[in-house]
Amino acid sequence: MRWRVPGSQRESAIFRNFAKGHIWEEKRILCQEKTADSGTDPDRECVMNQKLENLLNLALETPEAERMRTDNLNVGFDGQSRAWELIVKYHGSLDGLQALGVSVEYLINSYAILTVPEGLVEAVSNIEEIEYVEKPKRYYYQDMGPAADSCMTQVTLRDPFLTGEGVLLAVLDSGIDYTRPEFQDGAGRTRILYLWDQTLRPEAGNGERQPPVGFAQGVEFSAEQINQALASINVQERYMLLPSVDTSGHGTAVAGIAAGCLPAYGSVGSRPGISGNGLAENPGIPGSQYRGAAPAASLLVVKLGLPGEEGFPRTTEIMRGVTYALQKAMELEMPLVINLSFGNTYGSHDGGSLLERFLDNAAEIGRSVICVGSGNEGNSAGHVAGNLFGEGNRAVSGSTAGAFRGGGTAGTFGGSGAFGATASPGMTGPGGTARPAEIQLAVAEYERSLSIQLWKNYSDVYRIYLRSPGGQEAPLPEPVEDGKYTLQLEQTQILVYLGKPLPYAAAQEIYLELIVPAATAAPGPGMADAAAGGRQYINSGVWTIRIEPVQTVTGQYYLYLPSYAARSSRTGFYQPTPQVTLTIPSTAAKVITVGAYDSTYDSYADFSGRGYVDAERTIGVISAGLVKPDLAAPGVGILAPDLYGGYSPFTGTSFATPIVSGAAALLMEWGIVRGNDVFLYGEKVKAYLRKGARPLRGEGEVPNDRVGWGALCLASSLPT
Repeated sequence: MRWRVPGSQRESAIFRNFAKGHIWEEKRILCQEKTADSGTDPDRECVMNQKLENLLNLALETPEAERMRTDNLNVGFDGQSRAWELIVKYHGSLDGLQALGVSVEYLINSYAILTVPEGLVEAVSNIEEIEYVEKPKRYYYQDMGPAADSCMTQVTLRDPFLTGEGVLLAVLDSGIDYTRPEFQDGAGRTRILYLWDQTLRPEAGNGERQPPVGFAQGVEFSAEQINQALASINVQERYMLLPSVDTSGHGTAVAGIAAGCLPAYGSVGSRPGISGNGLAENPGIPGSQYRGAAPAASLLVVKLGLPGEEGFPRTTEIMRGVTYALQKAMELEMPLVINLSFGNTYGSHDGGSLLERFLDNAAEIGRSVICVGSGNEGNSAGHVAGNLFGEGNRAVSGSTAGAFRGGGTAGTFGGSGAFGATASPGMTGPGGTARPAEIQLAVAEYERSLSIQLWKNYSDVYRIYLRSPGGQEAPLPEPVEDGKYTLQLEQTQILVYLGKPLPYAAAQEIYLELIVPAATAAPGPGMADAAAGGRQYINSGVWTIRIEPVQTVTGQYYLYLPSYAARSSRTGFYQPTPQVTLTIPSTAAKVITVGAYDSTYDSYADFSGRGYVDAERTIGVISAGLVKPDLAAPGVGILAPDLYGGYSPFTGTSFATPIVSGAAALLMEWGIVRGNDVFLYGEKVKAYLRKGARPLRGEGEVPNDRVGWGALCLASSLPT
C-alpha cells in the first residue's frame, strides 16, 4: 500500500510515531544533561534504544571528534551533509519518511538503506515500520600480498566442454580494467554486459552518465558504451568516454580468475601457456592462452565505493550491489553467480547481522548462487575463545605469554590493584567449577585506535576488568548494565558499550574502543609527539582482560579484534584461537563459503579463515549441523591479470573464491543453460560441490573447520 498522499492514515501513523521518537530523544538528552550536572556519567544512567544495534548506539552517544579518532564508529556518517547512512529491516512502506527529509532506498525482501539527518536517527527508528537498524561497516579485500587440482580439465577440455556460456557472473569488488583482452571476445568486443561504478558522480542532463534504475549513486555503463570506449585508440579519449578505473587491481584479478580468457591475438603471445588456473587451452575457445574458471561467462561488474572516495567498501554498497545483480539477472533472464571476495571481523559470527540475513534472503531469489571467501584471519591472532569451566580457558595464576610475534612480557593480576587482591578463585555451576580467565593482548607501537569485541551468552554473568601495559587496572561496572561509558588507563581513553540482547541478536556484546584522549591527542597527522605537544597513539605493550564468573551457565566467551588489514601485524592475542576466524559475511548460512589451500603442497593454507562443523557455540542463529567453510580452493600464488598489462601471483581467499564462483557457473551452464537440470541453483549447487570435494593431505575426517567438505573437484561434482 502506497501512502504518499498527505493526511492518509498510514502517513499520519508515521508522523505520530515520529513525534513519539522526538519525545524519547528529548528525554534522553535531558537525562544526559541532568546526570552531567550531577557529576555522574550520563552514558551509564540513560537507557539505549533497543531497535539500534550496539555499535550504532555507541556511535550516536559518542561526540563526532571522538568518533573520528576511531576506525569504526564514524563509518556511515557524512560530515558535510550531517547525515547517517543506515541499514534497516522494515515492514509496510517507508515512503512517508521522505517528507521528513529522509532518503529511502529500497532493496530486496524488506531491507532498505536510509539517509537520515543526524538529529532524527532516534525518532526515525521509533517508527513502527522500522524493525531494526544497523550502521555500515567497512569490509576488507581478502588478499595477502585455479588450478588443474580443481578437476576442471575433465569437463572443460573434454566432453561436455563447459565454458560458463549463458551464465551471468557478477563481480562486486574494486572495479575492473575493462580494456584488458581477457574480458573481450575473439572480435575484441567486451564480455562485460554492465559496469556500475558506484564511485562516479552522475551528471545532470547527461543521459549516458546516470545510475542504474532504482539507485541514486554512481554511473552505469552498458556493453555498448564499453565497446565505444574500446574502439577509441586514444587513451585520454577512452577515459573520457568511460572513466571507471580499478586503482587497486583486486577486482581485475578476481574477475580474471573467475572468467578471464585471453584469445590468441592477445598481447602476451610471447608467454604461451599462461593460465590463471593451471588449465591448458580450451577447445571451446580456440587459441586461448589465459583461461579463468568460466572463460565464456558474461560479466556484470560493480565497483564498490562512494563518489570521490577510494578504499574499502561498506555494508550499504555491498547490499546495493547484490540487489543490482539480482535485478539484472532477472531482466536478462540468466542464471546468476555473485562473487564476494571481502570480509569483516565485526559481529558475533553466527549469521545474525542484517548483512548475513540479507544474503540468505538474496540467495533464495531467482536462479542464483552467492560465493564468499572465508577471509584471511586464520593465523592473524585476532580471535580468542574459551570457557570458564575449563575447555580453552586461559590460565590465571602464573600465566605466561604464548607464542606470538608481538613481543612484550605478559603479567598476572595481583597486589594492590582494583581487583587483583579480591579475585574469586572459582565458582561451581552446572558445568563444574568455573574459574577466572585472563586474555593477554599485545598492542604494537603506532596504533592510533583499536577495537575489541567480547561476545557472551546473556545467561552468563561475569565481572570484567582491564589492565594497561603500565599496570593501571579498572573494572567494568558491576553488575554489567547496558549503556555507554568512558574510562581512561594511562594515556588511552576507552569507550565502552555494554550491550543487551536485541530483537535481532540474542548474544550479549561488550565493545571496547581504545583511542587517544582529546586532551593529549596531537593536533595533526604526521607530526612528532614532541613537536605536536601531544600523543598520537594508544599505549603499546601488553593489555590484559580478566573475566571472572559470577553466575555461570555456559562459561563461554568470544573476543575479536579488527581485520588484520586494519591493524599492525604485531597487534594480536598471545594465545589466539584459530577456530571461527572466518569473516563476515561468509558466516551467512546460504552462501557458499570458500576457504583456501596451497596446491603446491595439497594442504590447508594456514591464513584461511576457519569455521565450525556443528552448533557447539550457544549464541546466535547457528543451526545444528551447519558446516563452514563449505569447501576450499587453491588460494596461494594464483596467476591473474594485474594492473601493468601482465600477470602476477595472488594469494588469499579473495582469489580462491572466484575459482569456486567459476565452477558454480559451469555447473549452472550444464544444468540450466543446456537443460540437463533446470533446478541446478542455490543450495543444490552447494550440495553438488560438497559431494564432489576431494580429500586434502593431512585433513583426516571431513567436514572440518579448516576446509569444510574438502577441496573443490568439479568433475566429481557434475552429475553423471
